[in-house]
Amino acid sequence: MLSLLPLDPVVPIEQQLHNAATPVVLVNLFTVAEPDIPALMTAWEKDANWMKRQPGFISTQLHRAIGGSCMFMNYAVWETVDHFRAAFTHPEFVRALDAYPSSAIATPHLFSKIAVPNLCTA
Repeated sequence: MLSLLPLDPVVPIEQQLHNAATPVVLVNLFTVAEPDIPALMTAWEKDANWMKRQPGFISTQLHRAIGGSCMFMNYAVWETVDHFRAAFTHPEFVRALDAYPSSAIATPHLFSKIAVPNLCTA
């Protein structure tokens, strides 16, 4: 089963789920034991395909750290926090967390884009 740890212990994902933001970006870091990487990939792919069918889902991209690291980063864009919360707390998704290897740890956190003059648009 996947263990969830807060990326920001001051404002964990459970607290973020009660805020309003649109659009919202999920950044989820995964660590896993090297022998469990295939199981992580299988579980993540199944979850990503399920999330893809949920209202408000826009896109996702999985990244693997370089240099032999067993860390992965998922970046997913949702129309609103409400849409993400409905999917993230859906009983079917919660049950699917059991498919992850026991060495897997996830640290999900929600973000919204900010504008920085001459660099970033909001």
